[in-house]
Amino acid sequence: MPDFDIDFCMDRREEVIRYVQDRYGRDKVAQIITFGALLSKAAVRDVGRVLQLSYGQVDRLSKLIPVEGVKPVSVTKALADEPRLREAAKEEVVGRLLAYAAQIEGLYRNASTHAAGVVIGDRPLDELVPLYQDPRSDMPATQFNMKWVEAAGLVKFDFLGLKTLTIIQNAIQLIQKSGRPLHVAQDGRQLYTPAPGAENDIGQIPLDDKASYELYAAARTVAVFQVESSGMMDALRRMKPTCIEDIVALVALYRPGPMENIPTYCEVKNGLRALESIHPTIDHILSETQGIIVYQEQVMQIAQVMGGYSLGGADLLRRAMGKKIAEEMAKERPKFVEGCKATHNIDAAKAGEVFDLLEKFANYGFNKSHAAAYAVVSYQTAWLKANHPVEFMAGVMNCDIHLTDKLAIYKREVDKLGLTTSPPCVNRSAATFTVENGEILYALGALKNVGVEAMRLITEARQTETGPKPFATLFDFARRTDLKRIGKRPLEMLARAGCFDALDPNRARVFEALDALTAYSAAIHDAKASTQVSLFGDSGTDIPEPRLPWRDDWLPVERLAQEHQAIGFYLSGHPLDDYMSALKRKDVKTLTEVTAHALARGPHIARIAGSVAARQERKSAKGNRFAFVSLSDPTGLYEVTVFSDVLEASRDLLEPGRNVVLTVRVDPDGDGVKLLANAVSPIDTVAAQAGASDIRIHLNRAEAIPSLAALLSTVQGTTRATITLCIPDATGREIDLTLPTPYPVTPQIRGAIKAMQGVVMVEEV
Repeated sequence: MPDFDIDFCMDRREEVIRYVQDRYGRDKVAQIITFGALLSKAAVRDVGRVLQLSYGQVDRLSKLIPVEGVKPVSVTKALADEPRLREAAKEEVVGRLLAYAAQIEGLYRNASTHAAGVVIGDRPLDELVPLYQDPRSDMPATQFNMKWVEAAGLVKFDFLGLKTLTIIQNAIQLIQKSGRPLHVAQDGRQLYTPAPGAENDIGQIPLDDKASYELYAAARTVAVFQVESSGMMDALRRMKPTCIEDIVALVALYRPGPMENIPTYCEVKNGLRALESIHPTIDHILSETQGIIVYQEQVMQIAQVMGGYSLGGADLLRRAMGKKIAEEMAKERPKFVEGCKATHNIDAAKAGEVFDLLEKFANYGFNKSHAAAYAVVSYQTAWLKANHPVEFMAGVMNCDIHLTDKLAIYKREVDKLGLTTSPPCVNRSAATFTVENGEILYALGALKNVGVEAMRLITEARQTETGPKPFATLFDFARRTDLKRIGKRPLEMLARAGCFDALDPNRARVFEALDALTAYSAAIHDAKASTQVSLFGDSGTDIPEPRLPWRDDWLPVERLAQEHQAIGFYLSGHPLDDYMSALKRKDVKTLTEVTAHALARGPHIARIAGSVAARQERKSAKGNRFAFVSLSDPTGLYEVTVFSDVLEASRDLLEPGRNVVLTVRVDPDGDGVKLLANAVSPIDTVAAQAGASDIRIHLNRAEAIPSLAALLSTVQGTTRATITLCIPDATGREIDLTLPTPYPVTPQIRGAIKAMQGVVMVEEV
């Protein structure tokens, strides 16, 4: 018997499971066990721990094992493919570690439960299968895995938490919170006229929205259900959908097998190829899919209309074809040929030709009702993105709030849409992503190692009896929020991310003051909890505020590195910002510039700067190593392919965190580009070649001059520039003072000057 796959909103899936337990009896409902096997990387880590090797050494060895697809290769294959691992294995203890790991990989390591699988019995399950009780769960699991519970006679239900349904619900809630119904755009336009009582029912939106199909046709479908992949985007550009039937067909076609028919569908739809007739009696059945058999229902309908089958008989034919049951097929062919003759007087040759066509397509025909359901959900997300982009993207980011890599992709999409994102702030941000005045407020709970529930303590502390009240100072924040409950690590991440900038813009000082602020907060909250009252007033109000350390802020590069550590990507700036003027003088382009040039004029060679985020090495069929390197510049994220010769020459430069300049071949790819590296250079070398430019330093007080003089006196370098100080006098006027001696001015020096106390701005002259 087939299993049941049912999709629910991700947030309320547990409610469905609890309902099933209550409805059918807790002794008749169980999850399904799964067994976790030791893969090579985990085997190396486990053996290394037993052999008491250092964590760093074991981590390095584990990372040398290549990954194919989503799984690491075996230890044996890794030793054959990776020369650095073979070299490490020459050390006796490492060789022993790898030998042991090769012997234990593949063994079962732990028991767990299937992510979605549930079985329901007609009697207590312990009468049918052995059960296993996970001590961390109140719901038993079968000791048979998903394959064997079916053989034991149980029906499997997959209660799937579909994230997209949660995204849609979250977006609708944000729209309503903004004070408008679903049918009204942010600029006040009425998008459609809803039926009475259906103002916020996503199921009632019109299926002919022009903006939604323009979004599909342009393949601006990041975060749109079912059509996010690069292959789907390419198919959308070719298809240029204009109706919901096109989306249904694409969902059904985009699978191994039927995918080969996508070009034909697109060409016929757009008038580049004539629609081919199979037979006049069935052409109307295939008209919506451009003459191609796409759905199982079409196979059945053709058998019914052309071959005279009953609906039940047509379903048996479809099943025989889909499962390639030879005996059944041998019976069905003459039956179909005879039915064609009797019904429409179609000759045997044509009937046999159509039967062969049905047999081919039935093998991978898709259930239209399934495709239609997914296409409608896809359309709903496209409609929300086209008409309510701010709330939609906030909803998307909420559903992946703990996945930093996904948030980086969504932030880039938000920028491409021209939307505004406000950085995380203890005075404005909520624990989750929210929308205010048409901009996305970055969530406090989206920071690394920061729990959403812990961040709710901050948002609750902002609430007073008279309504929300922003924190006035760091001490006010410590008084109103129990910092000990939040924890030191989350507070450090908040400081790194700049969440306290509204209270004190010096992030380094805030970071160093956290211990003192936490102690101050603990003393105040302990006093409030005490029944004793001070002689001088209410509990805690007489505790003196601690002195905060006085120090310069982090340098811009370090400030961004700390921000990256907390957020996972650069939000307030980029490590290359200080380099951009020098790089421009050396004709180094940004990602936006090379993309625009490639789309307008075609392939070309360019120089592009980037900060390395990750490097994934692979091995070609010929045995040569190559790599996909992920980088970013101030205009976006991109990936460069690096072949073996360039990789060997520049592997050290392509480590995460390094800043480089690449010479690349740029080829158009849809609305983006493909980049192939020809050479890699250190960014400081290229910046030095560009020479220095004169700068003007704006100060807000003359007392900053001694610190600036001390910094400049320690600087060494060959490329020198004139420095002008812009200082306010007693009347508020600015006085320009040009230093008589040129000084070395590199991007790092400019960054150090920017971070000094009393420096307002550094600009090139």
